[in-house]
Amino acid sequence: MPENVPDNIEATGYTAAGVPTFDAVREKIENRYGTALGASELAAETPEGRAVEDEYEKRQQAAAERLQQIRESMRDDGDA
Repeated sequence: MPENVPDNIEATGYTAAGVPTFDAVREKIENRYGTALGASELAAETPEGRAVEDEYEKRQQAAAERLQQIRESMRDDGDA
């Protein structure tokens, strides 16, 4: 091992070659995921976040109703 590399190089999250360890990468991903999840939960609690969620649910319901109409019209065309 080179002189300037500490003995506990793995504890820094990098190998002696300067490559991040698997554990360091996993920890970084988990931290980012946790931050994103927390931000999402906080945003959902704002009035704007709730309005966006309500609008999304309305659009999903309208799409489901329209799909049902299309399916019924296709059944009716097949009976003729």
